[in-house]
Amino acid sequence: MIVIPAIDLKNGQCVRLEQGLMERDTVYSTNPAATARHWQEEGADLLHIVDLDGAFAGVPKNRAVIEQIVAAIDIPSQLGGGIRDLATIEAYLALGLSRVIIGTAAQRNPQLVSAACQHFPGQIVVGIDAKNGMVAVQGWAEVTDVTAIDLARRFEGDGVAAIIYTDITRDGMLQGPNLDATRQLAEAISIPVIASGGVSSLQDIRDLLAIERFGVAGVITGKAIYSGALDLREAVSLAKGPSKIG
Repeated sequence: MIVIPAIDLKNGQCVRLEQGLMERDTVYSTNPAATARHWQEEGADLLHIVDLDGAFAGVPKNRAVIEQIVAAIDIPSQLGGGIRDLATIEAYLALGLSRVIIGTAAQRNPQLVSAACQHFPGQIVVGIDAKNGMVAVQGWAEVTDVTAIDLARRFEGDGVAAIIYTDITRDGMLQGPNLDATRQLAEAISIPVIASGGVSSLQDIRDLLAIERFGVAGVITGKAIYSGALDLREAVSLAKGPSKIG
């Protein structure tokens, strides 16, 4: 299992939100590129970047900062937020990003995922954010009537590299990941699942390692490593092992 530090961008700054609410943000860094280098130095093998402004607007909003981040690190990086078409995917991959994450568009336009996987094999990740098991889109502002498992199953056979599963109610709250929902999703599909939301301690990493065999290939951590609740180097060391996603 791989431990993946997150950099969430809002107005060019590195922030963390609580439960996906833009008005409940904490600024952790005004230099995201330096933060990215720091996480690389702490042992990260992959960096997770989210364009929060782009997620809400539906179009990329922090391109210049994203370029700076990619230029500052040697490890692979993946990006989500505001990615709605093949042209945007191509432009981001041309910047040097290793993978792009399709979120809202995966629910509204599943054909985009299939087309993107054909054009950019191995470089497409699907982000599924859920509240009480139901998919949420548009920067989590809208909850649909589609379950996370039903949406994930649509992409079996498309060649999706991984699915990032986020429990919105846990995100930024340091209450631990939703282990049951994560395991249920991983068991229901053959695509590797990356857990996200709520990680707060090394014990959470241990708990996720206990369900790794069901298809949980990684975990994204944000607020915990910024607040000091979790030491990234220790978490990476604990989880180190054969990775299914990189």
